[in-house]
Amino acid sequence: MMAAEAGASPNTISAYRSDLNLSATVLDGTLWQADAANLQALAEAWRDLSRATVARKSAALRRFFAFLVDEGLRDDDPGAALPRPGSARRLPRTLSTADVDRLFAGVATRLDRDPQDPRDYRLAALIELLYGSGLRATELVSLPRNAIAGDRPYCILRGKGGRERLVPISDKARAAVAAWTRHVPADQPWLFPSGRSHLSRIRLYQILKALAAEVGIPPDRVSPHVLRHAFATHLLEGGADLRALQAMLGHADIATTEIYTHVDSRRLIELVNQRHPLVDAGARRP
Repeated sequence: MMAAEAGASPNTISAYRSDLNLSATVLDGTLWQADAANLQALAEAWRDLSRATVARKSAALRRFFAFLVDEGLRDDDPGAALPRPGSARRLPRTLSTADVDRLFAGVATRLDRDPQDPRDYRLAALIELLYGSGLRATELVSLPRNAIAGDRPYCILRGKGGRERLVPISDKARAAVAAWTRHVPADQPWLFPSGRSHLSRIRLYQILKALAAEVGIPPDRVSPHVLRHAFATHLLEGGADLRALQAMLGHADIATTEIYTHVDSRRLIELVNQRHPLVDAGARRP
């Protein structure tokens, strides 16, 4: 149901499967028969987990019990007994433009090495697409070999929930992809192949953290999602429209995109002093 009807991504399905299996283990394999008291016992077992983790586990179980009711396998839905810890959404971790410049300087240094290593061309393409287009890690590593054309400044992706979106691809990113593609066998289905499949998300994390260490940035500050956050934050700081950014990031809800509107107090004060209409009105008063 999650795959066929809800259009959930493989990662979401994997997370739901893990949560359901762990909950079934706690209840000795009787999860489908659980009542409110059983679910309260589960919630007690989750007491030391973060609010985000509890919220995810509760969502998975509520979806499971709703499914059982819809299929006629249960007459009642005990999901109301599950905790709802709320979503205290944290500001996203991001990088400054100076940090990003250091990453790209590190890539340029690698490309200037003699002899050249084809993996450096792969690194350049990965970084350009992460920061230049805001791709998710899974979207990036699973790109088909011909997803990005040299004469087309965009590509069409199928992201979370099976939603398609148009993603702009910069000239630099297309050039980096073209340089890397020359090292990818023509019969390969993936742009970033590895073994019998494509590059894994874990390997992508490792590649980025190694680059960060090389250029003097603490590796724990850099990840594919941090570069996606940097893409969004820097676009907004440059004056991008929030709705356009929502479309580029593939967010179903604008509220998700609004987390990128965090700015420091100095910039807010500067914005009011420069743009508010009362500034001009005050200047005209005698």
